[in-house]
Amino acid sequence: MGRPAHPGDPRHVRSRRPAPPGRTRTDRQHRPLRGAFPEGNIRWTEQGERPQAAQVSEILSSLPAPSWFAHPGARTWTCLPAPADVHGFHAALPDYTPTPLTELPSLAAELNVGRVFVKDESCRLGLPAFKALGASWAVHRTLAERAGHQVADSQEADGQVTLVTATDGNHGRAVARMARMLGQRAHVFVPQGVHPAAAAAIAAEEAQVTEVAGNYDEAVRRAAAEVDASEAAVLIQDTAWPGYERIPGWIVEGYATLFAEIDAQLAAVEAGSPDLVAIPVGVGSLAQAAVTHYRSGSDSAAPAALLSVEPDSAAGVLTSLTRQAPVTVTTGETTMAGLNCGTPSTLAWPYLRDGLDAAIAVTDADSARAADDLAALGVPSGPCGAASLAGVRAALTGDGAPTRRAALSLGPASTLVLLSTEGTAANPQHLEN
Repeated sequence: MGRPAHPGDPRHVRSRRPAPPGRTRTDRQHRPLRGAFPEGNIRWTEQGERPQAAQVSEILSSLPAPSWFAHPGARTWTCLPAPADVHGFHAALPDYTPTPLTELPSLAAELNVGRVFVKDESCRLGLPAFKALGASWAVHRTLAERAGHQVADSQEADGQVTLVTATDGNHGRAVARMARMLGQRAHVFVPQGVHPAAAAAIAAEEAQVTEVAGNYDEAVRRAAAEVDASEAAVLIQDTAWPGYERIPGWIVEGYATLFAEIDAQLAAVEAGSPDLVAIPVGVGSLAQAAVTHYRSGSDSAAPAALLSVEPDSAAGVLTSLTRQAPVTVTTGETTMAGLNCGTPSTLAWPYLRDGLDAAIAVTDADSARAADDLAALGVPSGPCGAASLAGVRAALTGDGAPTRRAALSLGPASTLVLLSTEGTAANPQHLEN
């Protein structure tokens, strides 16, 4: 079986100039590169080939969004694990400490399961969301590679680069924080409608902030165009498209620390492996990390069921799963700002398609109720983080619940883990409401 080139190969050094969704590159420099992201995060097929990057097949604007999808064979699919050194990297950072895994017996009683735990990401590396895990690892890998190539080419390092990204809030602030810590510049593009307080929090990290007259996908296009125009800029984006997959792959790898912590925390309370993990989903990068973790295990325990949860006004992954092809959906307004993404990451898509057991969409009202209930139980969760509880409630209660519970193989003794991906401070609009 052929092996991909090492990601440090000089042939890949200019893969940072991508063509974002809606644009294509046909010249040799910008074609998708073989081996453009680390081998350790790739599932090879029986024919010795890795899954090809997905192409968005169509844009949907008028069809109603589905509300539920189930994939019975997901737990038999396997992939290779994330690199082993990610957790050690994070553990060496100055502000690192594992985030809490809080058990909530009242939710277990409500949902008729054995135990419910919430992974509380309201303070991760000093920021109010999990995104710092992926941003820190990707920035570390990017700058290390850039410095290595400058030495190899006998070039004198210029000392600074500009880290460019697009964001609904949390990822951009994490990239800006890493840039400030490492003495680099940051330029962050935000879509129209991002709360002024969220933009101000990014600017407080000494980043340049540019508001785009358009949605998240348009902000990504603008960020990529900015990098195209500068040799001293690099795109640190948490979604992928054909030709731009290596850095998003590093971001996904960074999220492995979250799941390593969950394993250790469950073991410490003798809870065993989870039977269900609920994951809030935007472009699908965190869900890809979950699939990578729970579909690469070698222990004898039954693999966890994985449930993705999206806003009903931005259910790009759910719609894609239903149609069995990646599609772009026209998004509406939602308080779940960090999940307001219409296009699945092409890097994540094969993992989501093959490794997710189910997907569900929830309303803003569902998320708001879940956030209020979590707050009353001592977990400060913003709308995106509370989506996991809203999704589990929608799946396990109400009309059709027995069928959905059976699809997830859940019973009265099951253990659930809900990922609360942001705190209340991550979503200023939620605080106002």
